[in-house]
Amino acid sequence: MIDPVRYIGNYSTGKMGFAIAEHLASIGATVILICGPVNLALENPAIRRIDVTSANQMYDACMQYFEDCDGAILTAAVADFAPVMKETEKIKRKEGNLMIELRPNRDIASELGRIKKSNQILVGFALESQHEIENALSKLKRKNLDMIVLNSLNETGAGFGYDTNKITILTRDGEIFGYELKPKKEVAVDIVNRMLEISSRYVSPIE
Repeated sequence: MIDPVRYIGNYSTGKMGFAIAEHLASIGATVILICGPVNLALENPAIRRIDVTSANQMYDACMQYFEDCDGAILTAAVADFAPVMKETEKIKRKEGNLMIELRPNRDIASELGRIKKSNQILVGFALESQHEIENALSKLKRKNLDMIVLNSLNETGAGFGYDTNKITILTRDGEIFGYELKPKKEVAVDIVNRMLEISSRYVSPIE
C-alpha cells in the first residue's frame, strides 16, 4: 500500500495458480492455496483458501504452512519492493513530482529454499523478457528450487492476463522441457506431472 486507496501491483490474474490448485485437488492432494487479491473463485470446495493482500502477509502465511507440507508451487507474482512509508490519508494532487522510497520485500522463494527439508519439493516460477534460460537457471540455483517454470514475455498468448500459457520447465539436474501454447488448465497438468516425476528422484521418504 502507498496510501489507503493506492498500491503497487502488477498484471497477474492468479489464473495459473488456481488452475494448479484445482488439478492437485482433483488427483487427491490436500491443497492450501495462499493467494493475493484476485477475482477468481474455486470450484473444488476441498481446497483451503487463504487470502492475503500484501507481500508480507504472503510471506508469513508461507512460513506458517510450509513446514507441514510435502512441497510448494510458487506461482504468485509477489512484489519485489514496497513503499518505506504508507500514508495514513489519501495523497492529494499537487504540483511537481511525488517521490516514493521503496525497500526490498522479503524473498519467499529464497527463504523456503533455505528451510526446505529433503522430503519436500519446491517449484518456482520465472517471468523473463531477455536471457530467459540463463536467468531462470540462475534463480533455480540461487533459491534452492527443484524445478522452475519459465514464462516468457516475448510469447504471444502467454503470461499475465491470458487463459493460455506457453512454458519451459527446467530442473535442478539441468533438464529443459518445452511445451506448446495451451489452456492454463492443461498447463497445470503438465506442471504437476513433471513435478511428480522429478519428486520421485529428488525427494527423500520420511523415515
